[in-house]
Amino acid sequence: MSEHRTRPPSDSAVPAPQNRAEKPHLARSLSSRHIQLLAIGGAIGTGLFMGSGKTISAAGPSVIFVYAIIGFMLFFVMRAMGELLLSNLRYKSFTDFSADLLGPWAGFFTGWTYWFCWVVTGIADVVAIAHYVTFWWGNAPLWIPALACILLLLALNLPTVKAFGETEFWFALVKIIAILTLIVVGLVMILTGFTHGNGVTAGFGNLWEHGGFFPTGPMGFVAGFQIAVFAFVGIELVGTTAAETKDPEKNLPRAVNSIPIRILLFYVGALVVLMAVIPWDEFSADESPFVGMFTLAGLGTAAAIVNFVVLTSAASSANSGIYSTSRMVFGLAQEGDAPRQFGRLSRRKVPQNALFFSCTFLLAGVALLYAGESVSAAFTLVSTISALCFMFVWSIILISYLVYRKRRPQLHEASKFKMPGGVVMAYLVLAFFAFILWTLTTQTDTLQALLVTPVWFVLLGIVYAVLRRTPVHQARVAAHHDDVARERAALTSAKP
Repeated sequence: MSEHRTRPPSDSAVPAPQNRAEKPHLARSLSSRHIQLLAIGGAIGTGLFMGSGKTISAAGPSVIFVYAIIGFMLFFVMRAMGELLLSNLRYKSFTDFSADLLGPWAGFFTGWTYWFCWVVTGIADVVAIAHYVTFWWGNAPLWIPALACILLLLALNLPTVKAFGETEFWFALVKIIAILTLIVVGLVMILTGFTHGNGVTAGFGNLWEHGGFFPTGPMGFVAGFQIAVFAFVGIELVGTTAAETKDPEKNLPRAVNSIPIRILLFYVGALVVLMAVIPWDEFSADESPFVGMFTLAGLGTAAAIVNFVVLTSAASSANSGIYSTSRMVFGLAQEGDAPRQFGRLSRRKVPQNALFFSCTFLLAGVALLYAGESVSAAFTLVSTISALCFMFVWSIILISYLVYRKRRPQLHEASKFKMPGGVVMAYLVLAFFAFILWTLTTQTDTLQALLVTPVWFVLLGIVYAVLRRTPVHQARVAAHHDDVARERAALTSAKP
């Protein structure tokens, strides 16, 4: 049993020496440079490069507000996560504090749901990578680049966590350079009054001169949310690195606090420039707006450039998935929520058994390459389910924060990284998530995903109903109840 999950970190949270010796610990090898780029990479999804065309077509220029609002709300999720992780440095990730604050069930559901999110996303990324490679190697069997990608990412993650950090650093750098290049090229075209072949002159007036900021009406604005929210999945990735971050009290706050400016620059800034150069009604929902921008700029290799960027973005996502799922399974195994062998570390402090386990599921992506014409429709459904599960994880983080504020007010008062807005903002963001769920009911394909998603939680519930009968889990539940009762008594006695 993990004592940091069932005891408040304010007093008797330190495990006995023999317990500390029994459990392997991850190494703190990720530097500030790695954490900063991980935060950027997590905040910039492949959806920005390929999905923003569909979002612009649905919402018009109001998509600027859509991305800004989603980014604003998720910033508070990150701040809540940051305060909780720093309240007890024994927390390895958000599954730890959710189990500690809400009960062992929360750690089980959050950990396995997050694993499911990234495995599904990773499968989609492997399929995407295989298709992107055919841009240069058209006659290659699709299974070759897909399998090569999985083996390469496994090889990069097996040596040390620092190798993962370096890989993700360069993947994120490619995305950053691509977006900054687009912004610079677009600004030059705007300032020089560049005129398209169809007679439209680049300028900020294009943002409101083609039907206003809300040309598709209120429901078009709403539709933008259901599409755009998927671009932000992975923003919480930095929360899975807590146990492997050097000087977390310094590096985690720095990474979290930089998220708003990055969203403003990479999402809002890029979209403003795109729609100032090319009016929103000229974008195709099925084409990357980045390709159109670079083509207008006279870059004949625009398609190749964007294909390379999206390829590295998908590889970055798959790399993050392999990393985060292996750490989740490692933590679950240490708590008895997964087979014990997944809780072992290699000599280089890497959970290699958990890595192999997650990569095995990614191989399903190779099989799906030959599933026929329904692959696209299936992945629309599966990706939506994955995003819904990410929203579940974000909600658990906020609910954990609310319980933390109620049960451990003294830790909140002592925190040097308090969540702005506190309890009020936590409820506001939860209400926003409820709004997102409503938007998903407005379209047939996303409604179907919304109706299918509960199946995953029913399956988890069945497994947990069996698991909780084991002596280990009964002891954890009893210890959690004792801790809650003790904390309530302490708060009652502290009142004047």
